[in-house]
Parts: sequence; structure tokens; C-alpha cells
Amino acid sequence: MEKDFSSLTRQYDLDWIRVIATLAVFLYHCTMFVNPFPWHIKNNELDSDGILVFSLFVGAWIMPLFFVISGMSVSYALKSRTMSGYVKERFIKLGVPLAFGVLILTPHQIYIERITNGQYDGSFFSFLPHFFDGIYLDIGGSGNFAFFGLHLWYLLVLLVFSLLTLPLFQKVGIKQFKTHHFYILPIFLFLSNIIKTQGLGGWDLIFYLIVFMYGYYFLSSPLFKTALKATIKIHMFIAVVTTIVYIVWFMSGFPKPGTIESWIYFAVRTFSCWSLLLCVFYFADRYLSFSNKFLTYTSEASMPFYVLHQPVIVLIAYFLHDLSWPIYVKLLILAVVSFVIIMLSYHIIIRRFNSLRFLFGMKVQNKVKSDTTFSTFTSK
Repeated sequence: MEKDFSSLTRQYDLDWIRVIATLAVFLYHCTMFVNPFPWHIKNNELDSDGILVFSLFVGAWIMPLFFVISGMSVSYALKSRTMSGYVKERFIKLGVPLAFGVLILTPHQIYIERITNGQYDGSFFSFLPHFFDGIYLDIGGSGNFAFFGLHLWYLLVLLVFSLLTLPLFQKVGIKQFKTHHFYILPIFLFLSNIIKTQGLGGWDLIFYLIVFMYGYYFLSSPLFKTALKATIKIHMFIAVVTTIVYIVWFMSGFPKPGTIESWIYFAVRTFSCWSLLLCVFYFADRYLSFSNKFLTYTSEASMPFYVLHQPVIVLIAYFLHDLSWPIYVKLLILAVVSFVIIMLSYHIIIRRFNSLRFLFGMKVQNKVKSDTTFSTFTSK
């Protein structure tokens, strides 16, 4: 999604992580159509087994991963930009697609949620004048204006984090990574459960702020990968054990808030998240530290893909939700059709016009390539 590795030595593994994570978010939101969690549009039949396991697994680490990557990206961006240049870049790369998404890509999602939940019975065009009626705060609420763009909340939060932490980042430089940081961060993340602000994407904003700052201060250190290689077996063991315990515990009965069990559960989930993140960084560094045409193409496409994916999924899901087809058939159709529509929209339209590139947070080019095939997907 956010893309800015302007250091002399480009971290291709981080580009790969971003591309793969964007695809994981896409698949995760496809499963929201059929899993038991509240969402904007739900299928007429829900799944509580295999699909739920996938949703729980991906939801445990996917958004923290984006914030860690974003913190690392800031460390590279500030090496080559002035403070004013950095702030301008943040507003263009994050603020513009956020505003575009709120005004253009959000109304039909709210409308579909309202008509499928029996909260509105008119046409989409009759609904549009009501889009600014009240603030949309949660699924099933009464307000319609989603100022955070629904799934685009990540862009808003990242923009706020980028601006709030800038004075601190300017004053206190990047720190050297030491092995004990592997075990200090989960403690801080666990203690973040004491402070309740706003939960988004499965975690609190304080949780995201901590991993964002950790990404800037420590994971961008050259010593991080060296320490990770030396300790990866420990992290893999913790990841497997805690993730299994977390998923089984959730499916067998979620603990009541405020109990000792709920704190233990949060601790297990926190260690699962952190250890899975470390495994992602390790395997990406080991197997994905290279570039090719596929990465060049998909890395640039990741932000438009992210901005477009949920609006398209919700629209296609609306036409599927009342059909009497098997769950997995619907899910497959939803994923394939949505993916094709998003990629065709990007390849044929968005990347060719500078006005659209600007709206989707892409770098404006003097001359946009005019090839009409997907040959750029094919690497040598």
C-alpha cells in the first residue's frame, strides 16, 4: 500500500511483503462475506469452521504488519526528505486517496448495508442526499457519513501517526536493534490492553502506534535481520503454539471481558501476532530479497488495489448474497470476479491517467506506458 523506500539499498523483501499482505487483506475481506463476524453485507448462509479459522489467522497479524512496514518506510523516507517534503508526501499519498475513497467509493457500501439490514428501502440515488446524515461509527448504526472511508481507516490512522510522531522521530534517531527487543515489544503490546481508545481491524489504536514506532526505531536497524536469523526457531515455535491456542480458544468460547482469562487470552493473541510478524520478515528476507517485473508491476498496483478492493467486493457480494448456491462456490466467484475487476480497472484505466494516479496515491508520471497486455506480469 504505502510505498516509499528511497534509501540507496532498496529493501525488495519489504515490497514483496506489502504486495502479499495486500492480497491477504483482499482474501480476508472476501471471507467476511461468509464468516460469522459483522460486516456490511452478509451471505444468506454463514460458515463457522474452515473459513472462520482463516479469518482468525489472517486477522491476528495482517494490520499490525502494515503498521510495522509503514514505520520502517518512514525511516527510509526521512533520510531523503525535508520535514516539509515529508508532510506534503504524506498528505498526497495518504490524504488524497482517503478523501477520494470517502466521497466516491464509500456511499454505495453504506447503501448496501442499509438496504440488506432493512434500514432503508429506496434507490441508491434517493439515498445519496442522506449520505451525510449522521456519523457512521459502526456496522448496524444509524449514521451514514463514514469519514474514515470504512476499510480506508488505515490511511487515516497512518496519516495521523505520521504527523504526530514526526517531531519525536526528528529529535530521537533510529536505535540499534538488540535481541532483547524481541521480548520487550510483546510486553508493551500486552500492557496496551490497559488503555482502551478505538478498536479497528482487531486491535486498538495504541497497539498500532506501538508497532508503528517499533518499526521505525528498531526494525529498520541493520542488525534486526541478523538477530532474527539467530533466533528464528524460537519465534517459529512460539508462533505455532500461540496461534493454535488462540484460534482453538476463540472457537471453543471467547472469554468474558475483564476476567483473568481474557487477559491471558489477549497475551496469547499478542504473542501470536508478534511471532507471526517475525516469521514473515524472516521468510521474506530469506526467499524474497530480489526484484523482477512482477514485483515492479504489483508493487505500484498495491495502493490502488487496496483502495478499490472492498468497494468492489461489497458490490459483487450484494448480487450473490441471496442466491441459493453453496458457500464455497459463492466465495470462489466473489474472489475471482472481484480480483479481475480490480486488476482490469487498474491496468486499463487507473495507471494510464495521471489524474487517476494522483487520486489513488500513485506517483504521477510524465508519460504513462500504453501497453494493453499483462506482459508485465511475466518475469524472466
